[in-house]
Amino acid sequence: MWFRADLRIDDNPAFHHAMTAGPTIAIYALNPKTWQAHHLSTAKISLIVRQLFTLEKSLRKLNVPLFVINTREFKQVPRALQKFIAEKKVTSLYFNHEFEINERQLSRAVQQRLIPNTEIQSFNDQCAIAPGKITTATGDWYKVFTPFKRRYLADFHAQGRRLYTCPKPQAPLAENSDIRALSQFEIAGQWQKLWPAGEQIAHQRLTRFANDTIKDYARLRDFPSEPATSTLSPYLAIGALSTRQCLEAAIAMGGLEAASPANEGAATWVSELIWRDFYRHLIYAFPDLCKHRAFQANTEALPWRHDTALLDAWQQGRTGYPIVDAAMKQLMATGWMHNRLRMITAMFLTKHLFVDWRLGEDFFMRNLVDGDLASNNGGWQWSASTGVDAAPYFRIFNPARQSERFDPDGRFIKTHLPELQALTGKHIHNPTPAQADACGYARAIVEHQEAVAQTKAWFKAVK
Repeated sequence: MWFRADLRIDDNPAFHHAMTAGPTIAIYALNPKTWQAHHLSTAKISLIVRQLFTLEKSLRKLNVPLFVINTREFKQVPRALQKFIAEKKVTSLYFNHEFEINERQLSRAVQQRLIPNTEIQSFNDQCAIAPGKITTATGDWYKVFTPFKRRYLADFHAQGRRLYTCPKPQAPLAENSDIRALSQFEIAGQWQKLWPAGEQIAHQRLTRFANDTIKDYARLRDFPSEPATSTLSPYLAIGALSTRQCLEAAIAMGGLEAASPANEGAATWVSELIWRDFYRHLIYAFPDLCKHRAFQANTEALPWRHDTALLDAWQQGRTGYPIVDAAMKQLMATGWMHNRLRMITAMFLTKHLFVDWRLGEDFFMRNLVDGDLASNNGGWQWSASTGVDAAPYFRIFNPARQSERFDPDGRFIKTHLPELQALTGKHIHNPTPAQADACGYARAIVEHQEAVAQTKAWFKAVK
């Protein structure tokens, strides 16, 4: 079993089939050079490494030894796997598909290296419905979310992948785990406290969310001061939990049924999970999305700025717009940002400062514990109005109004910008220059109406 971004033993298609086929050993290839090239955050790397420690313990209970090897980068993996397979006298390699372009190329390279001497078995895991199984009546890929979702829900029981139970322990093998390669990583205590590793932890969070929080999800999910979201995205990003498992929890709460007051929260969460699959289907169908290309080619002609002063102010939470700055402070402190705030901050960078969306996408990947190419790219291109089913270019969030609506008392803002504690009412959302100076807070670096007018003019020109 070749583990990749599927670091769990429960509901793991490849692992289940491997264990069913016969005596199994497991391998994971560390690729720190590729991680760096893919801009993985230290928070995410920490979670991956800690998850591997817990995975080894889980596998040990099943009498499956785990071998962690350091290949440094993707291009070294095929040869290293070939060598490992020869040494261990392996007859079959099992793994789950990944959909990013480099990961797909790696899968092909491994297959080409090993065939015909080794049997290859690969499976769909990341998407509850595999890319290619949902198309329009003319056989095209869906490029708009709502009809994709409608078809997804209609076809789920027929096309969705099954849930896989955790395999039973196999007979003990002579082999023992070797995870010494993990010793090269220093595990920062802050990430362990914020994002503890373990499949059990992920399931506990899922169960707690489904039992206690999901009923209010539709009503409260946009309010960042409320603990109303699942915070499961880091565990989904490394495969400690599957989308299919999340859907199963939502189904139990009526999430696939027509929305009603009784199941509105579950149905809304199902919609968010489908967005996750939608973005994966898109990077599979349009691999140029993995190459920092805008889906709407005409938007490549936009005069995006690469102003380091503006970018620095946004990154450091010094824009003078409290909801934006508090969100950026949350990201830097926790490695995570509330979803409503991801939209607000992304739209501010691209529509107010007119800084190239790719710079924001990159910054998020470098700092998010749940950094995920498909979802991150999809979110940024939605906000920048350059992608599939993106927000219309003339739809531009007013940060102060968003703040008034979703953080009315300024609780979230004051948590991350304590210098604004003295401000009340509308001033917490939009301080005057004098108030900002008195609080030691940054003045607004751009005027909302002027910035919006200029952005609309640039977009209208390329349209």
